[in-house]
Amino acid sequence: MEEESEAKEEETEESEEQEHPEKAVEETKEVTEEIEEPAEALEDEEAVEAEAEEEVSTVEEEVKPPRRREVEEEFVEERIYTIPLGRVWIAPPKKRSPRAMKMIKDFVKRHMKLKPPGEMEEEEEPKRLIISNEVNERVWRRGIEKPPRKVRVRAAKDKDGNITVFLAEGD
Repeated sequence: MEEESEAKEEETEESEEQEHPEKAVEETKEVTEEIEEPAEALEDEEAVEAEAEEEVSTVEEEVKPPRRREVEEEFVEERIYTIPLGRVWIAPPKKRSPRAMKMIKDFVKRHMKLKPPGEMEEEEEPKRLIISNEVNERVWRRGIEKPPRKVRVRAAKDKDGNITVFLAEGD
């Protein structure tokens, strides 16, 4: 029934257009004018929004702290090590990659002379050992059961005494 009523409405509209073509032309002009006006308004609104976004982005850029990679730290000492991880394979399969990460930390602490927090003076800020994401991903690439037999890293000590471990170039 709804279809019949819709069909009747369409027929009446068509018959009116045939009888009064001038009205149909005027209606289409009005419709096009209505469409054009919001488009112009939208362009103005878009321009205002773009300017507002530029202002906000400049403010955000000033407020955001720089990323770690963007910050160029002055490294006092920098060394490249090949860390043997063969002893990791003695551990049970589900504990190998975590043990490899512990071995990397111990190796770097021993060779870069990073004191444990208990041996430091009370006033000093504790030195940190930071292992980069690339090193972690290299160890965990093949899963928990199959870490690499060795890994080449670049250990860099900054002026505060903090040590950052990166993956060596070319690896």
